[in-house]
Amino acid sequence: MSSADLKEEAALPRRDREPYRPWSYDLDATDVYIPRVKPGQQRWFAAITRSGSKKQYARVLVLAEHTFKRWEIVAAVNLDDPEQLPDITLDKDGYATAVGASSTSLAAPVGELRTAIADNFATGGDKTGKKVFTQTEASRQQIKVHDQTSRKFGTRGTTQFAFADTQFPDAYALKTATGALVIFSHTHTQHDAVAAPGLQIVPDKLDRAWLSAPAPAFTYTFTCSDVAAVPATPKPSSLLGYGCRRTDAKPAVPDFSL
Repeated sequence: MSSADLKEEAALPRRDREPYRPWSYDLDATDVYIPRVKPGQQRWFAAITRSGSKKQYARVLVLAEHTFKRWEIVAAVNLDDPEQLPDITLDKDGYATAVGASSTSLAAPVGELRTAIADNFATGGDKTGKKVFTQTEASRQQIKVHDQTSRKFGTRGTTQFAFADTQFPDAYALKTATGALVIFSHTHTQHDAVAAPGLQIVPDKLDRAWLSAPAPAFTYTFTCSDVAAVPATPKPSSLLGYGCRRTDAKPAVPDFSL
């Protein structure tokens, strides 16, 4: 996602580029949650950082140790409403407890969460999205993207969203008082196509990094980070925040039989 931002920025005319601003986090307004790990397990931890004049904005970070003991931020997701963040369970020594994000002990294992989010984009949540997730700002926003984007061409074209295998299948979960806080990634595609021969789609300025000329159809790939509160009992989960970046785009072949 960060690489995609840099690629799109570099393809813009210099006058349109945003000046680079170094980022940092206020450690005095950050809570760190470190799970116990067994020998041989990947080491990782999560942090909730807050900002704003009243610390009203919150972001979930996950940092994981990879090859050669290098630590990387593998997720950074803004929370829509910090008040929705569930209480993370700590043991007597102050450690958090890692939970298997794919565990069937959760009402919705991470695979179901990914499928439900993809359905929010693809159908407006009609198949599984509205069953797996209760209404939150994040889930409503995904459904709004579906509703608005699918109508953007009117009668001149179509837009279809579809689930795609994620390039980043790792997921991280911490035990909470009611289940788990799950941080994960998903990938979906968006296929735009004209409705009749002779029409073309003109790429916008942010497409310049990926697309060089108008075409009758394009397929965009989006990589996204998500955070959800998932109960242990059979109840709907809550999508607390998500962020997406376009990480690829290619010309495609339109299907005029649709």
